[in-house]
Amino acid sequence: MAKPKKIKWDPDTGPAENARKQLPKVAKAYFAEVRKVLAEDPAPEEMHPLRLASKRFRYALELFRPCYAAGLEERIDQLRGVQDLLGDCNDAVTSVARLEKALRSEPAERQRVRKHLDAMARKKAAEFRKQWVESFDAPGKETWWTGYLARNARPPVKAK
Repeated sequence: MAKPKKIKWDPDTGPAENARKQLPKVAKAYFAEVRKVLAEDPAPEEMHPLRLASKRFRYALELFRPCYAAGLEERIDQLRGVQDLLGDCNDAVTSVARLEKALRSEPAERQRVRKHLDAMARKKAAEFRKQWVESFDAPGKETWWTGYLARNARPPVKAK
């Protein structure tokens, strides 16, 4: 997994200008990172880094909420959707080890639970991939993200 794209803050400009300059680069890096991992056809247990990358990207966007209008919320909601699918996948993967310990004396039950959780992890991983390809990363979507982030940041309104 690539090192996360750092935001290079320019102290000589305000938050809106920094957002316009940096967030499109962060978005491009995020899209490239997810595409690269998906191209390797990862197993569900190998997808957790995508969840972490999605969280980092979302948190970066949330820091700049005051600089953007409702269009940013729409994007954050879409990002949260893919992040939730990745979270469900990871929950199923990590639950296997915990439940196998708890069911040590019940081999048949342990096998049944493992089979169920493995199937759930595969299902959520497939749902993520489908949502990513058909919606989140559909043709033109990266430009929808980067163009918005580059053009629409405004200085935050100061509280009176």
